[in-house]
Parts: sequence; C-alpha cells; structure tokens
Amino acid sequence: MDDFEKAIYFSFDQSGAVDENLRAQAMAYCEQVKRSPSILHFCLEKYRASKYAEVQFWCFQTLEEVLRLKYTGIDLRDRMFLKSALLGALSNYDSGPDAPHAADESATILGRPSFVRNKLAQIIVILVRLEYPTEWPSVFLDILSLLSKGPGVVDMLCRILISLDEEIISLEYPRTSDEIAIAMRIKDAMRQQCITRIAEAWYSLIMMYKGSRMQLVVNILETMHRYVSWIDINLVANDSFIPLFFEFLTSPHELLQVRCAAADCLLAIVSKRMDVFSKLALLQQLRIGHVCSQIVETQDSEFLLKLTALLTGLATEVLECSKKMDLNGVSGQPVAVTQVVVDMLDEILPSVFLYMQSGDEEISTTTFQFLSNYIARMKGSNGMNIKQETHVRQILELVRRRMRYDSAYRISLDKLVKDGEEEECRMIDYRKDLFTLFRNIYRVAPAITKSFVKNCVATFIKDPEAAFEDVEAGLMLFYVIGEGMTEDELKSNTGAIQETIAALLSMIVPCHSHRLISLLYLDIVIRYIRFVQHHVEFIPSVLATFLDARGVYHQNPFVRNKASYLFMRLVKVLRSQLTPYLDSILQGLQGILSSAAFTKQTCGNPELLLLEDRSYAFEAVGLLLGTEDLTLGKQEKYLSALLVPLCAQADAILASRALQGNPTEPSSAVLTLQYVISSICYLSKGFGEQLVASNRPALGIMFIQTLDVGLRILVTFRENKLLRSKVISFLHRMVETLGSAILPYLPATIQQLLSITELKDVVEFILLMNQLIHKFKVGMKDILQEVAPAIMVQVSKLLPKEGLPDGLGSNIEEIRELQELQRVFLTFLHAITLNDISSVLVTQNSQGLNDTIQLLYQATCNHKDILVRKVCIQVLAKLIMDWCGSSSEKEKVPGFRRFVIEQFAAECCIFSVLQNSFDLRDVNTVVVLGEIVAVQRIIYEKYGDEFLMQLANQILPAAHCPPNLAEQYCLHIQRSDVKDLKIFFKSFVEKLRPEYNCKRAST
Repeated sequence: MDDFEKAIYFSFDQSGAVDENLRAQAMAYCEQVKRSPSILHFCLEKYRASKYAEVQFWCFQTLEEVLRLKYTGIDLRDRMFLKSALLGALSNYDSGPDAPHAADESATILGRPSFVRNKLAQIIVILVRLEYPTEWPSVFLDILSLLSKGPGVVDMLCRILISLDEEIISLEYPRTSDEIAIAMRIKDAMRQQCITRIAEAWYSLIMMYKGSRMQLVVNILETMHRYVSWIDINLVANDSFIPLFFEFLTSPHELLQVRCAAADCLLAIVSKRMDVFSKLALLQQLRIGHVCSQIVETQDSEFLLKLTALLTGLATEVLECSKKMDLNGVSGQPVAVTQVVVDMLDEILPSVFLYMQSGDEEISTTTFQFLSNYIARMKGSNGMNIKQETHVRQILELVRRRMRYDSAYRISLDKLVKDGEEEECRMIDYRKDLFTLFRNIYRVAPAITKSFVKNCVATFIKDPEAAFEDVEAGLMLFYVIGEGMTEDELKSNTGAIQETIAALLSMIVPCHSHRLISLLYLDIVIRYIRFVQHHVEFIPSVLATFLDARGVYHQNPFVRNKASYLFMRLVKVLRSQLTPYLDSILQGLQGILSSAAFTKQTCGNPELLLLEDRSYAFEAVGLLLGTEDLTLGKQEKYLSALLVPLCAQADAILASRALQGNPTEPSSAVLTLQYVISSICYLSKGFGEQLVASNRPALGIMFIQTLDVGLRILVTFRENKLLRSKVISFLHRMVETLGSAILPYLPATIQQLLSITELKDVVEFILLMNQLIHKFKVGMKDILQEVAPAIMVQVSKLLPKEGLPDGLGSNIEEIRELQELQRVFLTFLHAITLNDISSVLVTQNSQGLNDTIQLLYQATCNHKDILVRKVCIQVLAKLIMDWCGSSSEKEKVPGFRRFVIEQFAAECCIFSVLQNSFDLRDVNTVVVLGEIVAVQRIIYEKYGDEFLMQLANQILPAAHCPPNLAEQYCLHIQRSDVKDLKIFFKSFVEKLRPEYNCKRAST
C-alpha cells in the first residue's frame, strides 16, 4: 500500500481507529491530489492498478466530480482516452497483456464491490447525458460488442441501463423541463439506433445464463421492465420473450427472484399505453389469467404480491379499455367487444380472488382500486349476470376475510394491553378502505349484500363455539350495513336484515364476554334502535342486554361505562315505551346508582376516571322519571330514593371533622363529592323547568334541597379546583331545571365564587353569569350591581394592558386561555347591554370601568375576528344610548362623552374601516360596516352638530378626505336613513381608502 492508498484508507475510516489529526492530514492530501492537472489520467491508472475497493471508489468518485464540474475544460484527446479506459474497465482489461486469468473472477469486474461497479455505471451515464448521440454515438454499441467478454460486462450493462433510467429517463422522479428534453433526446436516439439490438441481447443473454447464473437473469429482467414503457412493444411482447416469461412465472423450481422479475416484466407489458383495440388484442392474446390459474404453488408472500399486482394490473387495463370505449362511443361490433371484456374478466378474477385470500395484508391493499372500479362498472350496467353475482359474493367474502383480526391478538384485544391496543388502532385504519369497498358493493347490489351479511351472522349464531374473529367480523359488517337502513325498512317484519336483527336481539351471541364483541353488540342495538321502537316485543331482551353482565355489569370497565352512555341514548329514543319497565330498570341499575363511595386505597385507580361516564345512568333514569306519564307520587318516591342517599353521602363527608389530607387533593372525600354532584346534574337533565317549577313544584323542592349541599361543598372545598368546577356546572344545570326558583340561592353562592382569581375559574364564573343574565334578564340587576364591577376588576388584572399577541407565538396554551377569557368577558358585556342593565357597569371603582372601555375600544378597532368587532360595536352603541345625554346634562360616566367623539368616532368609525385589512368583499365585514353606520347615526342623535364639527374639522381631514367629499358625508349623516347612509359610506370608504393608505405608508 503506497502513501496515496494509505491516505485514501485513512480518510475513509469511520471506526475511530485512525487518529483524527492523521485522518485530517489524509483528507487534505487527497484534496490536493484532486487539484492536479493530470487528475483524469491519475484516477484511471490508480483504479486499474490498485486492489483496494476504497481507492477504486475514490478514483471513480473524483472522475464523477470532474465530469460534472469541469467537463467543458477537458480536451478532446483526454475525452477519447477517458472513454477508452472506461470501456476497458468494463471488460476487465481482458485484451491487454496483463489481463487476469478467466478463472480468477475476483480479479475481474465481478470481483469489484457493488458500490464500485455502480459508480462506474454512473460515470458512463454522465457521459451519455453529455455526449450521446452527437459526441459518442456508439456508446451502447461499444458496450454490446464487449458482451462476449463474459458475465462481468453483462452485469455492467444492466447497471448502466438501470442507472440511465434512474438518473435521466424515469418520470417517477421529479424532472425539470431541461432534464425531460435530455431524456427525450436519448430515448429518440436509442429507438433509432440500438434499442432493437439491446432487446435482442437481453434475450440471448437470458438464454445463455438461465441455467447457470440466475442472478444475472434477474438483473436482465429487472432492467427490461424499466424500458418496456417507451420502447416498441413488439420487441418484448413476442414469441420469444412471452413464453420465456411464462416459463419463469409458472415453474415452482425457478429462483424466487426470477419469478418475481418475470411478473414485473409482464405487468410492464400489460400497463403499456396503447390504442384501445390494440391493447385489448394484446391482452386477449397474452392470456395471462389462464397461465396464472395454472400456478398452484403460491406459499411465498413476495411472489403472491407480485402475482396479485400482475393480475390486478391486467384486470384494471381491461376495465380501462372498456371505459375508454364507452366514453369515446366506439362503434363497430360493440357486442363482440363487450363480450371480450367480460370473458377476460371471467378468466382473470378467479385467480385474483384466490391470491387475495393470502394472509399478506399488502396484497389486498394493492387491489382496492381495481375492485372499486369493477364494482363501479357494474353500477353502470343494465344488471348483473350469474358470473358477476358470483364475483360480488367473492369480493364480499374477501372483505370479510381481510377484516378479521389475527387470532394471536384475541386475549390482548380483550384485556387491551399494549400490543392489543396497537393492533386495534392498526385495524381501525386498515379497515377504512375495506368498508368503503363494502359500502360501494351495497349500493350496487343491496340484495346480495344483505343476504351475505345475514348468512355471516347466521353462521356464528348456530355455532356456540364460533371463533372470536368470525363473530367480530360478521357483527361489524352488520353494523356497517345498518348505516343506510330507512325508517320504512326498520318498520318491516320481513327481509334479510330485519330477520337478522330479530335473531341477534333474541339471543346471547358467542364470545359475548369479549370486550370488542360486547362493545360492538351494544353499538348494533343502538344503531337499530328504531327497529325496537316499532317492534316493542324486543324491549325486554334489549333491556336485559344492557342491565346484565353484557352491559353495565360487564367485567371490563370500558364496556361498563360505554354501556351506561349507550343506555342513556336508548332511553332518549324509547322513553315513553319504557315506562312500564321502570321498576325493573331501577332494580337493574341499583348497583350502578349506589356506587358512589371511595376509599383511600381506590384514589389512585385509573378506572375511577371512568366513573364520570357512569353518571349517564343517572341521566337515563332522569329521562324516565321526568315525564308526566308517571304519577306525582311515583316520581317523588323514585326521585327521593335517588337524591336522599346522594345528599346523605355528601352530608356525612361535610359533617366530618376528620377530613384527611389537603382538600385540594383527590382524596376519597373529594372523589365521592365529585360523583355526587355529577350524578345530581345528570339526573336533573330529564326534568324540564315547566314540569318542576309549574306543573309539579314538589319535585322542584326536592332539587332545591340539593342547592344547599352544593353551596356547602363550595364553602368547605373552596380551594379545590375540581369541586369548584363541578359546583359551577351544577349551578348551570339547576338554572335550566329550577328557573326563577334558584334566584334566592344565588347571592350566597355567587359571593363564594367572587373570591376566585385563577384564569380558568374566572372564565367558568363569567360563563355562569352569562347564562343567568340571558335567563333572568333584569331580574339579575341587583346581583350584578356587586358582581359586574368585581368581574371588571378581575379581568383587568388578568388581561395584559398592551393587548394579546397576534400571529407567531399566539398559539401557546396561556395565550389561548387569555383569548377565551377576553371572548367570554365581551359576551358578558354584550349580555348586560342587550338586556338594558348597563347601569350595573357604572361603579365607584373607575379603573375597572376605564380598562373595560379601553378593551372594548381596542377590540372594536383591531380584533382579528370580525364577529368580535361586531359584538364590541354593539356594546358601545348601547352604552352611548344609555350613558350619553345632551351636552347640558350631567355625565353618567365622566369622560365617556369625550371618549366617544374624539377616539371611538375617529378610530373605529373611520380609520379602522379605511385600512386594507377591512375586507369589504367579506360578508361578515359588510355586516360590521352596517353596525358602524348605525352607531354613527346614534352618535349624531346624541351629539348633534358637535359630532359633525368633529368630523369636518378633525377626523376627516386626518383621513386625507377632500373637503367636498367630507361635506357630502356630513350631509348624509344628517339627512339619510341607515340604509342609504350605508350605501354612501361604502362608496366613501372605497374612494378614500387608496389615498389614506398611501399617506399612511409614507409616514
């Protein structure tokens, strides 16, 4: 190893064994060598002389750099020398006196590593791009003439052609227009000069090496399929190649890679763009479907994938030909052509279905598009024949097979351990395409699909030992098909689906204890609940499903909680029809409704997170009790049986002087109280205000008693965020249930909530106040006298004075929470002014009010949400009406009158509208424009000539408005109604905007 070779070796080292300083010196030395004027000759000589792969690779890599960067600087003699040397490298220098012995293959090109041979191929392709066909027209012929030198040249021919495809020709990679032009130049020249000889060489070489060097055969076939798309089809689709491809494809003794490569070549031939009739004639002549049907050995998944891709591609091309003929209105023997298409599909499809039944998931993925196209073609036909009906059933069976879970995951799916959870998520995604195909089949062949699903369900209904995978797949198809069931179909007693519903509702399905089966069965009951509504004889069995170990008492907590929610949905639909079963329902739910106690040991149990969902059982019971179909006596009895134990649990905790731990932590007491409050909330959803407050006030008294419990919880656990939030939700619910009966209890409750300072809590409190204002309107005035000023002060402390950031950085959680606070606070102000109680905002604490006015002002002019700007304008317009009198009257809010005429009238009514961001093409923006026009009329009515003088002398001149246009505007404000003023104002803005923004930009 000489010094140069050592330098290459050290510079390529990645193991860390070479000292970094030494490696850096070696790399610097190599770079110095690259700058040598004779680098081209040096690299070629070193490649030939050195036995080290790293040196050979470095030489070729350097030659590549020279050609890419300095080609134009290479003189003609050196170019000729380079090409001759490269051809010599291809043929292993066999013609020279130093040629290695033929038996010593390690010394030939085949003895070089693949990365060296690939780099040599890339260099030759670069020269092809630069010189072919003008400067080096014989390049491919020169290489072909060397094939007699042995397998090394054959290997290099394949590498060169593959590299040419990847680097220049193939459109699978993004190409510029110049690169596409180069590819066209090369392809045109090859078509005229050498592609026929290359194709002949392919065949000769395959025949030469097919019994000895099968990897070379694979390389040739892999090269061929890349070129089929742009060469003359007759060069490959002929009596020489096609039998050869079929021989490779069908022989179980051939190397797997050879069989796969042959399938790729046939697929390329099938997919080649051609005239419709020529394509059909070719496909008919090939009879690939017939050949594939003779393949009996299909155990290897890779080969199955190739076979399925080939048959799917063939079938897709047949359908595409048929579609093109239909679109173009092709004439001349349409019946015969149609029959050709039908016959070819009949020949192909059995093999497609056979191979798709493989367990390799990828196989079915590659065929979805074909199957969808095939089904779509049936939709456009005049009906299906017997074979097509058979094909539809086969596709349905294929869908069923492909959507089955792997039996290996049966236990993990039930227990929902990690691998089971991952498999469930994977299958949910994988099934999307399957369900799309299934729905398309149902649209085209509803009767066949219904019959198929009925048979699937009937199969496992008759077999108590049916496998979980088959039961789940059958139930899932039955669930999906229920999407399109009409009301009339669900009323009927007859039909495949109706009979299946009846059978399922009348039995316990196999594997019913499995988590997925239980969840799916409950979902099916809810999907077909309208059928139960019209066939009440099934109500007892449906109730039993939900109220036994298949539903709310299932061994799996996720099933229990899902059953609780779905039972509530069932009650909403069957509410009146369930009254006769009320006693049995309450008895069945007793274990759920009474399980609200927690111990210290259970506080860390993640299952308790799901107990909130079990409150849906209370909502279901509330819906059943909250109907006037029951007598008052029964309502009082049942409601008392539910509320009294809940309140007693809360009372016991609140009366205890030995509360353990910090009340802010999720102790057993906190969890129990949280459950109690939620249960009462959900229970009250079934009781409307009319029933509780007017028709049967005795029920209202029972709910009023729970208010005391809620208030005491709030007092005791004031610092507990979860309970505080639950109590606020409880108050929201009681407002809707009790109506005005809640008003006497509000002052004490609100007094407790006024002390909260955390942002999220303030938002929840303001939302509660918004509900109360909309519900009771002026009835809230006395309460708001104290509450409104406190809220204004609190919001003023929380919102930054400089406003909220916009754009980048505004999407963090803290900013989103502040934006939500701003939104609900502005809605609070809007509710107050809308209900004519704006006087509650006038307070001795002027700072809170001033900050509120400034917030409204900033939002009116600058808020990015145009609808928020609209709300703020409406609020300020109402405040102007309420607070502004004539100039001789004493101001209700000192300084407000001046603020309106000097700031609001200028910035909001004129300047903000003139900005380009105020998009008059947007519908909502035009609505806001109308609000601005309306508020200007209000200002004029309150201020009169004072407002007009401010406009004419201060505001409009600052907007660069011409005097004549300003005069017109003032006249319109005086004389026009709002509708005409809006029309004028819009044109006024459009005229003034360009000048205003131009001057604004220049300053």
